[in-house]
Amino acid sequence: MPKPGNPDPRDVLVRYQQAMLDWSADDLADLYAVDAVHEFPFLFPGMPERYQGREEVRAGYRAAWGASPARPKEIRDVVVHDSTDPEVITVEQVVTGTVTTTGRPFSFPGLLVIRVRDGLIVHVRDYMDGLRVAHTMGRLPAVATSLGDGSSRS
Repeated sequence: MPKPGNPDPRDVLVRYQQAMLDWSADDLADLYAVDAVHEFPFLFPGMPERYQGREEVRAGYRAAWGASPARPKEIRDVVVHDSTDPEVITVEQVVTGTVTTTGRPFSFPGLLVIRVRDGLIVHVRDYMDGLRVAHTMGRLPAVATSLGDGSSRS
């Protein structure tokens, strides 16, 4: 149960989504506990399997967003599922936007499982369609090559 005065998981989700739309690694990382874990359980080319700690979240997203031509414009089709654990919500969403290098629109479905304790994210499991992202960014051949040589997270 959230402590009085602390944001609950749905409140944190709103701030999380705004940080994503603002492309602000600092705003995003500030939502995390110092020792939080952000996991990418599905193959997501170019991303590690996890970020360990707030500062890895900050550095990881700053680097990923700095290198990406994808610019999100909207998070839509959001469905939030409460769990029997008041710290945990599951979020279905679609992030849409534009690839700045091609002008091509994108639409990436994803699923987040977020645990919030004392108003801060302590754990995220981030299920994004990494192959669709790679295809949209024109990186599918590189991903196929990395799968062949066993380095599936490159």
